[in-house]
Amino acid sequence: MKKKAKSSYEEFIENKKQKKLIDKEYRDLLISELLLAAMKEDHISVRKLAVEAEVSPTVIQGLKSGKKTNITIETLSRILDVIGYQIILVPKSGSGKYLSMA
Repeated sequence: MKKKAKSSYEEFIENKKQKKLIDKEYRDLLISELLLAAMKEDHISVRKLAVEAEVSPTVIQGLKSGKKTNITIETLSRILDVIGYQIILVPKSGSGKYLSMA
């Protein structure tokens, strides 16, 4: 039986460094897209979101453009709160992890 030829993407992500980079860029894109969609839906400007979240408009603009990716969880939480989202930590699928809070 013949082996199926790998796509260039499949070959690319076999390299652990490349896969890690793609995963990071994907997470950054998700935050940017979430922010853009929520701001559009709520008709909220960069300045208004920044004021309500108590952050600099530069932070919001950087997140929207994907250029700012290194922010604290506290800052991200405040921004998400304003647009009606929250951070929820769940185990990775298939990790078998489960925390029981005493």
